[in-house]
Amino acid sequence: MATTPAKPLALTLGEPAGIGPDITIAAWLRRRELNLPAFYLLGDEALLAQRAKTLGTDIKIASVSASEAEAAFADALPVVATGERATALPGKPDGSSAPAALASIRQAVADVHTGHAGAVVTNPIAKSVLYRAGFRHPGHTEFLAELAERDGHVPQPVMMLWSPRLAVVPVTIHVSLREALSQLTSELIVSTVRIVATELKSRFGIPRPRIAISGLNPHAGEDGSLGHEEQTIIAPALKTLRNDGIDAKGPLPADTMFHEAARNTYDCAVCMYHDQALIPIKTVAFDDAVNVTLGLPFIRTSPDHGTAFDIAGTGKANPASLIAALRLASRMAAAKS
Repeated sequence: MATTPAKPLALTLGEPAGIGPDITIAAWLRRRELNLPAFYLLGDEALLAQRAKTLGTDIKIASVSASEAEAAFADALPVVATGERATALPGKPDGSSAPAALASIRQAVADVHTGHAGAVVTNPIAKSVLYRAGFRHPGHTEFLAELAERDGHVPQPVMMLWSPRLAVVPVTIHVSLREALSQLTSELIVSTVRIVATELKSRFGIPRPRIAISGLNPHAGEDGSLGHEEQTIIAPALKTLRNDGIDAKGPLPADTMFHEAARNTYDCAVCMYHDQALIPIKTVAFDDAVNVTLGLPFIRTSPDHGTAFDIAGTGKANPASLIAALRLASRMAAAKS
């Protein structure tokens, strides 16, 4: 049974030509069956109505303000306008895609800051579409960090992929492998793991988190014969973390960290680069993994999949990851309050 936060969740539109509208409709239709927390979509009511028609779905949509969303949720899918129309057809992003997607994200963050929403849940965006419109961030995570800036301070965003079977965090995120190697430092590992440990306690209710830290090289460097980063970068970070009282073990060979018995020995695996962390979780929990951004002054979760242009508007999109994201945001909001 879901724990309902005091305030509804602000759900972003995502890429309007993608499956965001599809899975939003599908999740709302299962609200009673699954006892989902109240949420509202920030976007264009006309686009959502057209997508429902394309899907052959009989759905009631309520155009509301954020403060009216929770009351409307039981009987209609609440939609809060952002002022940006979205005209994109399923699978065919157009000139409205980027402004509509970005306005929705900005408004969701604003609604949390003003107390109208308990958390932000983001539908998938198409970064290639945003880049063509001048978007300069590697992804959602970095854009949200900029929106969270206060008094000149931009927080360090930490991307966690969470599921009941596995939680992972990459130290370096949306950069090339070559750039990841140049970014990797003891200081970055330490700051990342500190954020992970703090939020596993405060938002996941784990009193003493057990954190497994991977090596960078095959076999965690094989005592320096396959690379020295484990000795010169990762080991010093582990020493600092243990001195902080954090239960951190490693550096561990990444190829033996993710089988079932190994997963039972830790609460989160911290890896050195994007694919080292995401391949395992997308293998064991593809449908129900949730993207969580730690280190922000608000809660943000997201489905762990993309826009799926090829199935947008067909009724084939699986809402399981969005449903998991809504539930996790609700749980984290309840813990925070």
